Amino acid sequence: MIRRLAKNAWDWFDDRTGVSKTIWPIMTHLVPPGATWWYVFGSATLCAFAVQVVSGVVLAMSYVPSAESAYESLQYITNEAQFGSFMRGMHYWGAGTMVLMVGIHMTQVFLSGAFKFPRELTWLSGIVLLGLVLGMAFTGQLLRWDQNAIWSVILAAEAAGRAPFVGDWIAQLILGGETLGGATLSRFYVIHVFVIPGLMITMIGAHLYLVLRNGISEPPVKGKPVDPETYREEYEEEIEKHGVPFFPDSAWRDVVFALGVVLAIACAAFFIGPPTLDPPPDPSVIEAQPRPDWYFLWMFAIMALMPAGLENFAIIFGPVFVGSVLIGLPFIFGKGERHPARRPWAVGVVIVTFACIGGFWLAGVRSNWSPNFKAEPLSAEIVGVETGPVAEGAVLFHAQGCLNCHLIDGKGGRRGPNLTDVGDRLTHDAMVIRVMNGGHNMPAFASILTPDELERIVAFLQSRTLKKISD
Repeated sequence: MIRRLAKNAWDWFDDRTGVSKTIWPIMTHLVPPGATWWYVFGSATLCAFAVQVVSGVVLAMSYVPSAESAYESLQYITNEAQFGSFMRGMHYWGAGTMVLMVGIHMTQVFLSGAFKFPRELTWLSGIVLLGLVLGMAFTGQLLRWDQNAIWSVILAAEAAGRAPFVGDWIAQLILGGETLGGATLSRFYVIHVFVIPGLMITMIGAHLYLVLRNGISEPPVKGKPVDPETYREEYEEEIEKHGVPFFPDSAWRDVVFALGVVLAIACAAFFIGPPTLDPPPDPSVIEAQPRPDWYFLWMFAIMALMPAGLENFAIIFGPVFVGSVLIGLPFIFGKGERHPARRPWAVGVVIVTFACIGGFWLAGVRSNWSPNFKAEPLSAEIVGVETGPVAEGAVLFHAQGCLNCHLIDGKGGRRGPNLTDVGDRLTHDAMVIRVMNGGHNMPAFASILTPDELERIVAFLQSRTLKKISD
């Protein structure tokens, strides 16, 4: 009885909508038989996006996008709302997973030469989706509305403002005015919640249509180059002879991997949780260390380590160059060999790119160029004495912020030189000159310290010797 009613209901729905005639051919379209686990990253990216949509909707029910209430609403979500911390974790780790999956997917497409004829537009739509994913990740960081978030956006606006002719306009577009405020938050919220997801859904539809229109690329074969004049005929003939239905022959891999991705996101959200909120936003506090989320950390490191004279050039022309290369790739190398063994330059590009990203990411994690504003005062054991000019100099060394940038026996910051053995390297007079006049990235203390304070700091620095370390 129930089965018959369900069948009648489905038949009625299918007759009115034509679902089976539309969806079933798509689900069962033929794909190359060699489409194995290397082909699952596209669907995994789509699955991560679905996690973002669902978790984002749940968070939006409690989040208040106003400068006065955003921080408090996030505190409520994290600490009081049922499953609030878990959903924040899902949204945070889902964003990182989406960036990771789209990066792996594009790398796989590049290495297999799947961007070549006739899939140029498929590649270009993927480039647009990559930009939207990164834009979604960037705009989401500001919605935390903490100290780290606002300074990250201020730095982004400052960098964008260096573009010729349109720099000021772009900076004001980012900030929603001349300065960061409630309008900035409202603008980012609208872009993050409505504009970018809408564009992504549209581009995902276009991307999937192009995949169906031109077919999933077959695994590359050595000695079988792409010839635009004969490729379509050869591909269709191969699919007709050896193709397998996407569902269920190939789709099960996508389902298994996608479920694994969701499980990994859920485990990270449950066991690690969402990122800790920094103190509430206060643009007047300049002792901040704005750090982007991990997937932007390598870019942060590049900008921080780059010589000052190259910053404007890199900020303006770097994205233009990378974008031009990615867009021009299918038109410059649209035919010929696809197998990585026959395209060593492609393998080399991937290795160098990942090595650079990994190296800069590691540098970003260490952040040796940033002052350590949380440096603790030196212990009496490190100073060596508890009273006298040396001990008083150590207290002043910390109070004046010197320890934020200099290491003493492994304590302090790494922005400036290590001063653990500075007493062996500089004379008394040289220390006085350096402290009074400052140096590269070091402020001058001539107008800040009294002569007596200067002598006590120098006395402390003179006590930092290798002999002292060995003692």
